[in-house]
Amino acid sequence: MTNPEEQFNPLDPTGILKSVRDANMDAWAKMMVNLVQSEAYAESTAAMLDAWLTSSGPFQKAVESSMSQTMAGLNLPTRDDMTRIAERLTNIEMRLDDIEAKLDESLQPPKPGDQGS
Repeated sequence: MTNPEEQFNPLDPTGILKSVRDANMDAWAKMMVNLVQSEAYAESTAAMLDAWLTSSGPFQKAVESSMSQTMAGLNLPTRDDMTRIAERLTNIEMRLDDIEAKLDESLQPPKPGDQGS
């Protein structure tokens, strides 16, 4: 049996438009999949991305430089400043953990077999 939604209904003015739309969407989807999977598309996309990355490098450096100057002028930390602070805090946390472990170890009551003479 066929689905009632798939049957042609002459009283539905949008039915034909829906079927045309669906057919066009399927055709475009198949065409785009074939296009994107082609070697020519991969080569042209690679060339375009390579050109974009090459041209955007100096622009990115200029933006980073101007942002660093702006942040310094506004007395705000830069990304590098925040990274250094995070590294220092991590080191401090590790040292505190070591100190805590040594303190816990020293506060433990001596075991009966560990007593020296």
